Amino acid sequence: MIKIDNMSLEEIKEFLKSLGEESYRGEQIYKWIFSRGVDNFEDMTDISKSLRGKLSDCSEFTKIEILEKIESRKDGSIKALFSFEDGEKIETVVLKDGNRNTLCISTQVGCRMGCSFCSTAKIGFKRDLTSAEILKQVIVMNRLLEEKGDKVTNIVYMGMGEPLDNIENVMRSLSILTDENGLGFSHRKVTVSTSGRVDNIDKIFSLKKPVNLAVSLNATTDSTRSEIMPVNRKFGIAELVGKLRELPLQKRKRITIEYVMLRGINDTIDDAKRIIHIVKGLPVKINLILYNPTIDSIYKPSTEESALKFQKYLTDRNFTVFIRKSYGSDIDGACGQLYAKYKKM
Repeated sequence: MIKIDNMSLEEIKEFLKSLGEESYRGEQIYKWIFSRGVDNFEDMTDISKSLRGKLSDCSEFTKIEILEKIESRKDGSIKALFSFEDGEKIETVVLKDGNRNTLCISTQVGCRMGCSFCSTAKIGFKRDLTSAEILKQVIVMNRLLEEKGDKVTNIVYMGMGEPLDNIENVMRSLSILTDENGLGFSHRKVTVSTSGRVDNIDKIFSLKKPVNLAVSLNATTDSTRSEIMPVNRKFGIAELVGKLRELPLQKRKRITIEYVMLRGINDTIDDAKRIIHIVKGLPVKINLILYNPTIDSIYKPSTEESALKFQKYLTDRNFTVFIRKSYGSDIDGACGQLYAKYKKM
């Protein structure tokens, strides 16, 4: 059976034509699926009963089930454990900060990048998510917030998996996510994060509405970065930054440099000096992230004192630097922690 919610607008139109229907019906169905979040043909009230029957006979919707939902007592962040039809599982989290609700979505079951500080890496790589499985996270989590009179305001592709390692499905999902007849999110409110898949960064900027880019740097020498982030062995810091300098950034857009601070590994003033050399001339903002250790972690977070000194060194030299708050840490929903229940269920 064809998964109709895994199609683009043009593919749905072609599918309707193959059924002997007018292609404009595809626009109606597309809006029902993505703009209204409907996953039942019978609920498509402006579609004829005969067409609904045809669609039911040869197509279906992607199924996703919430196995568990946990809400943070500290800040109201919400994490959900999802299961798909094949039994694979992912985690998704809404990070709350006042009126801002940032949805952190997953793009793969597990991850093949192998970053040593990330819990998801311990799963290994299982499979890519389809575009429908990516977008279902948005639809379902937004529905949960709507029950509380709230909504998702921002979306970051920073959950389980490396987005640029699943580029085809990520690109398809981004197009629908930012389409006014799809999910209708502003491209300014969507960010894709990468550990450094240099070969696919350009594709993000081929979108009609390019979204924001975040790059996980996390070290300032190739030796250290290769040790904690194996992707650096293929795409070193110089190659990564060289690609960033070539990107056709829109006016007033900046690249976010993510920097997870690991005590005694990458948090010295010498590291801060090297960051300046690395990103000099690039339109960037820098997010310093205090590492969130898990039970079996081999790393410790930098001290607050070290982080503040690191930040001051950079801000004194006119860089925009934030120390990112740790939301959802009590539900293992913080950066690098989306793993907790995977092997237990």
